[in-house]
Amino acid sequence: AKALESVKRPSVVWLQLQECTGCVESVLRTSAPTIGDLLLDVISLDFNHTLMAGAGASVAKVKKEVMAANKGKYMLVVTGSVPTKENGMYTVIGGRTARAELEEAAEGAMAIIALGACAHWGSVQAARPNPTGAKGVRDIIKNKPIVNIAGCPPIGDVVTASVVHFLTFGRLPAVDSEGRPLFAYGKRIHDQCSRRAHFDAGQYVESFDDENARRGWCLYQVGCKGPATYSPCPIVQWNQRTSWPIG
Repeated sequence: AKALESVKRPSVVWLQLQECTGCVESVLRTSAPTIGDLLLDVISLDFNHTLMAGAGASVAKVKKEVMAANKGKYMLVVTGSVPTKENGMYTVIGGRTARAELEEAAEGAMAIIALGACAHWGSVQAARPNPTGAKGVRDIIKNKPIVNIAGCPPIGDVVTASVVHFLTFGRLPAVDSEGRPLFAYGKRIHDQCSRRAHFDAGQYVESFDDENARRGWCLYQVGCKGPATYSPCPIVQWNQRTSWPIG
């Protein structure tokens, strides 16, 4: 708390590339801190297409001014994959490709948060045959510290926790081999699942909406990937702990 009180609210530039805005929607529902506390007390969100009142050339000018004034000091948040085929023509913003936007913004950033599955590894757009040549941020940017917040969408609280960690300690949190913060992605869903007791007892849903499903038994036999998936969703959940997919 003392570290956060003494730090000047850092500038944050948030780019939205080849994506659906679901990640922005998720972060808007963060609970600790709330989106209001985050924007008013913790950071200075100086550019985000969805949340800005302005549009067009005027906000493009603001982005350039912010990046120039805070060079080497701003945090870059990126949602969406980066199309690389056909010279990047599949996502063009203000006459510039998504890749050009990313490379320019990354040059002056102190750290990058690749937010969501698209920015992490390409997600739906990168599915075979990957017609746009979609790639994740770390496939393009090699010379900056990057943390990947996995999920489609990710949990908003993991995003804000990563930002607060950076502001408190002056570094991004420890990450796994996929670049995901270990504090959030260090444990399997299976080991934290509210249905784990049913797995241990051999009580499985055999088909969707059968009697066992209505009893809330384990979903492993109908395709649950909890034993191989690392995520805090059973504990943190979404939308201020309203629910989560297995719930």
